[in-house]
Amino acid sequence: MARWRPAALLVVALAAVLSAARRADALSVTVTDTECIHEFVPYEGDTVSGNFVVVDHDIFWSSDHPGIDLTVTSPGGNTVHTLKGKSGDKFEFKAPRGGMYKFCFHNPYGAPETVSFYIHVGHIPNEHNLAKDEHLDPINVKIAELKEALESVTAEQKYLKAREARHRHTNESTRKRVMFYTMAEYIAFMAASALQVLYIRRLFSKNVGYNRV
Repeated sequence: MARWRPAALLVVALAAVLSAARRADALSVTVTDTECIHEFVPYEGDTVSGNFVVVDHDIFWSSDHPGIDLTVTSPGGNTVHTLKGKSGDKFEFKAPRGGMYKFCFHNPYGAPETVSFYIHVGHIPNEHNLAKDEHLDPINVKIAELKEALESVTAEQKYLKAREARHRHTNESTRKRVMFYTMAEYIAFMAASALQVLYIRRLFSKNVGYNRV
């Protein structure tokens, strides 16, 4: 029985990780100027990774997104990661210390933007942790590594899903603009035709008046 225990633990851990991955959802925030999200990182050296995609933006006259800025600040107030003018990107860095980290999105253009944001804090025990904690064993390390590999797949799926949603919005926005421009052209054409008819009728009425004189 003891021989099967590690495999059983691995199966149970895998089921728990898959369940947690299904429950983890991306955040959705509306950025008009600056919006910040806080995330706690338990240990120094933990891997902080994630992604964001601007799914929707209220700029009717343009389908091209100008991009937003992301700044990550450590508990000590130092900037540990920055991205400038991006409509979507991935990020990853090692936490210089444990504590509360701040992820701030800045929109320099003022138009409301809906951002899909996903973040994950990963911790894999190393040899130093194994030496300090007698309850840790190589099985726990393998479970942590497996969890991080699954989280990486989950994060990629969420990133692709958010990009797909942005492309759908872009296509819908383009369709609405085409309809608007078509209707505007049609109205302008009808107005020009009506003015031409009025002008010609007025011209003929003047000619008739001159002939009578």
